[in-house]
Formats: sequence, structure tokens, C-alpha cells
Amino acid sequence: MINPIAFKLGPLTVHWYALCILTGLILAVYLASKEAPRKRLSSDDILDFILIAFPLAIIGARLYYVIFEWSYYAHHLDEIIAVWNGGIAIYGGLITGVIILLIYCYYKVLNPIHLLDVAAPGVMLAQAIGRWGNFINQEAYGKAVSNLDYLPSFIRQQMFIDGSYRIPTFLYESLWNFLGFILIMIWRRKPKRLLDGEIFTFYLIWYGFGRLVIEGMRTDSLMFLGIRVSQYVSVLFIIIGIIFVWKRRHQKGIPYYQE
Repeated sequence: MINPIAFKLGPLTVHWYALCILTGLILAVYLASKEAPRKRLSSDDILDFILIAFPLAIIGARLYYVIFEWSYYAHHLDEIIAVWNGGIAIYGGLITGVIILLIYCYYKVLNPIHLLDVAAPGVMLAQAIGRWGNFINQEAYGKAVSNLDYLPSFIRQQMFIDGSYRIPTFLYESLWNFLGFILIMIWRRKPKRLLDGEIFTFYLIWYGFGRLVIEGMRTDSLMFLGIRVSQYVSVLFIIIGIIFVWKRRHQKGIPYYQE
């Protein structure tokens, strides 16, 4: 079993979970900053937004998780802030991030579609990396299986939980997101292939579909009235993405992302 603590610096304890999130964040900011000038945004626009949005998105992701696990946290109030032990719901962070983005663009007089398009690929990559934090914390796994012989030994060993091997749903989602990241990085350079806004909608549909399927394999899903919350949010993401694409494709004057 991998120790969830990466290293200690005096009184400071650094967890692998935090390092995975931080690595994803740095790469996402780098990619967005490089792409920003193409959509008449500056690297400062990206950095200013991240400085505001990231801490609030982490809070939103934690609150989302705590709300749907309130039966536990109601009796363990001291653990509500213990994000280093896991328990961050990406959908809570995404929803919070989009709200902050819309407010930020309103006050900075920026086109939110441009910022969403620029940010989406990096977010997908960050999610692919972040799932490895779940791996180390032994979260986001599926039902028990007899073996995982098709996987490297270090994954098999970490997925041996409560006396059984577990389906590594964290890995499936990480690979799905990484594939989506590669595809969108290729397509966005194709002239007259995608309209403004369709990089973001690709993210909504791609991630929503993958999460919808993979969430059904998990045994640690957030539940509400017997329903897997993330599956319904995934369906909502897909519907929003399809409607957005349909409307943009039937509306005149929408520019291509890459002319």
C-alpha cells in the first residue's frame, strides 16, 4: 500500500493527493495561459481568475461532498475541513468554478465563452491527473473482483481493499479524460472545425458521458434518496452540451474557434 503522505517538512505534512491536484492545476494554468492570446485574453486574465476561482472551487467541491455525506459528517464535524484525506467532489468544484468564471468575466468585461474554451482542455488534463490522488487514497473504486492481472503490480496492490481486489474506476476515468484532452488539443487546431464555445461543450459531453458510465461501476458514489448524484449531473452536462451545440450550429454569425 502506498503511503498517502508524500513527505514532511517540519510541521508541514504534504499528501500525494494534494500534489496531484497541484500538478494538475499548474499544467492547466500553463496551457490556458499559452492559449489565451489566441482568444484575445492575457495570461494575467488567467492567473487572476485562478487565484480567485481555485480556492473557492476547492471549497465548493468539499461542501458538495460533505452535503451528500452529511450522515457521516454530522457526527464528525472536526473532519469537514480534512480535504487531505480525500472527499472532494469534482462536480461541486466545476459548478463553483463556472459560477465564479461568469462573475469574473462580467466584472472584467471578458467573453466567458472564450475563457471557457481556453480553460476546458487544461481542466480535463487536471482531472486525469487528480484521479491518481484518489488512487493513492484508495477512493473512487468499483466492486470486488477475483483478480486484476491485466494491470501493473503497483495498481493491483493499491486496489486490494478490504480483502479483495477492486475495479480501478479511478484509472478508467483518468484514461478517458486524458484521451479527451488529446482529441480536443488536436481538433482545436483544425481550421473551421469547431465554433467558439464548442471546446467547452465537447468537455461537457465527453466528460459527462464518461462519468455517467464509470460512475455506475463505483461502490463509493455519493447518493441522494437512493440515486447516484453524479450520474444525474452527468446527464445534465450532456444535455446542456448538446443543446448548446445545436443552438450555435443553427445561429448565424458564430465564428470558428480557429479560422
